[in-house]
Amino acid sequence: MKSLDKLQKEYDKLQSQYGAKELDSIYYGGQENCPDIYFVFMNPTGKNIASKKSWTGRKSPWLGTKNIWKLFYRVHLLSDKVFQSIQEKTAKDWDYAFCDYVYEDIKNKNVFITNLGKCTQLDARPLPDWVLKQYLTLLFQEIDIVKPKIIITFGNQVSSLILNKKISVSEHRKVRHEIEINKHKYAVYSVYYPVGNGIFNMDKAIEDIDWIIEKEFKW
Repeated sequence: MKSLDKLQKEYDKLQSQYGAKELDSIYYGGQENCPDIYFVFMNPTGKNIASKKSWTGRKSPWLGTKNIWKLFYRVHLLSDKVFQSIQEKTAKDWDYAFCDYVYEDIKNKNVFITNLGKCTQLDARPLPDWVLKQYLTLLFQEIDIVKPKIIITFGNQVSSLILNKKISVSEHRKVRHEIEINKHKYAVYSVYYPVGNGIFNMDKAIEDIDWIIEKEFKW
């Protein structure tokens, strides 16, 4: 079985093909050993400060941004102290130590955050299915290594590709799907994409994640 470090090399090859040439891949972050929840977003953008080639720290999702952390905070997967620190900082204030501090909290909450596509773009342009499909095999290998208890996918496109069937989140809220990877079955839930153009759906995403956590873990 490949290690996560070896997968990074594969992601970097795809970055040179499908990502912005002046930016680096963004990988993942959090609890790498059997997390409760494995969150899958779409693909990173240049707003992530770790995408700069001069950045030598961790290259995890959403570093230097604010909105997405509101979701994790409101579903009790980010501590008060870390959330307040994020809200007080500008992107340039995120140094290597603070990025590790944020993801140590995510790890302590037993959560793993990743993107289907690791090819960083300059902006939030949508990627076609055929590009994201180049990452599916690697994502399934990533899941097989991490072995989460459940998977939560954000948005119609990512959910459809991972589940290999057309998914409209509005019609599949609180629906438990299943995928099998290397003879291991994983529960998959689709929720609304909560940032960017989907910011107005954040409350619905939070409602559904709260429901999923209650159903799956009885927290």
